[in-house]
Amino acid sequence: MITYDKIYINGAWVPSEGKGVLEVTNSATEEIIATIPDGTTGDVDKAVAAAKAAFEGWSALPSEKRAEYLMKIHAGLEARTQEIAEAVAREVGMPVGMATMIQVGLPKGNFAITAGLLGTYKFEEEIGNSIVVREPFGVVGCISPWNYPLHQIALKVAPALAAGNTVVVKPSEVAPINAFILAEIVHDAGLPPGVFNLVTGVGPVVGEAIAAHPDVDMVSFTGSTRAGKRVAEVASQNVKKVSLELGGKSPNVILDDLDDEGFTKAVAAGVGKCFLNSGQTCTALTRMLVPRARLAQAEQIAAAAASKFTVGDPFDPASRLGPLVSAVQRDRVRGFIQTGIDEGATLVTGGTASPEGLTAGFYVQPTIFSNVTPDMTIAREEIFGPVLSIIPYDSEEEAIRIANDTIYGLAAGVWSATPEHAKQVARRLKAGQVEVNGGSFNPAAPFGGYKQSGLGREAGKFGLEEFCEVKSMQL
Repeated sequence: MITYDKIYINGAWVPSEGKGVLEVTNSATEEIIATIPDGTTGDVDKAVAAAKAAFEGWSALPSEKRAEYLMKIHAGLEARTQEIAEAVAREVGMPVGMATMIQVGLPKGNFAITAGLLGTYKFEEEIGNSIVVREPFGVVGCISPWNYPLHQIALKVAPALAAGNTVVVKPSEVAPINAFILAEIVHDAGLPPGVFNLVTGVGPVVGEAIAAHPDVDMVSFTGSTRAGKRVAEVASQNVKKVSLELGGKSPNVILDDLDDEGFTKAVAAGVGKCFLNSGQTCTALTRMLVPRARLAQAEQIAAAAASKFTVGDPFDPASRLGPLVSAVQRDRVRGFIQTGIDEGATLVTGGTASPEGLTAGFYVQPTIFSNVTPDMTIAREEIFGPVLSIIPYDSEEEAIRIANDTIYGLAAGVWSATPEHAKQVARRLKAGQVEVNGGSFNPAAPFGGYKQSGLGREAGKFGLEEFCEVKSMQL
């Protein structure tokens, strides 16, 4: 077991004011694998003061110098890839091979992409008789979730630092080990004291203190819509910039012009897009919309695809799905599965029982429901587990209407025999990103949602601009 007994403030590892500790659990074995400080509002005050003091010097550095620091962090992540991947596999449950590619590969890429942007991005431009300048906010509070823990930290920290801001990071207390490793990497990279600060603790204490602090100029939060609303409410008392990346209930519209081969490909791919990270993905395509006449065909294809998602130990090369992150999450997902059964959806595969042979760990069977109606709980609530709802439709117009009938708007998918038709439908979906015929994730494209899926965008040029104030100087 690892004991982390300090937090990172002003370039040094220092004791927390809090006397309590928080336990980190191995999601596959239910064993305690680490303890971290249960931080306090006083810890936040110290971290914010350090970040505020460091801001003037950091923001005055040439952008190419900040880019050099980002690349040093990238190199540090590269050197510790396996260590981080194994930590996230234990914390979150993603199979270690996938964790290496996704949970570490994406944040490494974020630091490199952002550093590259600093070589070309224009922080000043002339518009008529004005010079329009993009400047850093100041101190940015970065509050991140547990499902892609390091990735979501990187999406905030890399562009915030690139723009000239200083940061106070609160990682999820459920999956914090990766954040401690990042802080060690930042320290070794030689960033000036106070530019990067790490305070651990629970959301209602540390998270709220960051959001409410008068010297925090911007808050970037990723997590549930409920928690995001609270962050925005608290931050609003100081009228500060808030960026939110929240929940989703994303539709995957499979159109009727596909031939059998294309339909099979679309349904099978859709199962994978729902089950990634055991369904613990905000952009998971959890609502599959299929023509009613092809519902039985979709059920057969989906069941066959689900059978290939072997559930097991994240360190077993045969495992394609690991456990959920916690007992609370496991029980919540099983509760949704039971609700689906109780409300009359057709259980195609899976269910509430533990996967065979897995008596320890927070495991859930990959589950598929069919004959789901748009008003059912499993069609409306974000489950955050490997649970797919197949919803039949009678016309393309109805499919689009069902797809958009949600409080969320984070992601969507469209499959059609012709790319142009797919793009036509994609333009009508109210979502921040739409996969067209299985288009792959682009880490340089803007990431964020419509409606209650959030405010603002992350990643690439759009993510950099999110951390900039805009000033116009009239000449």
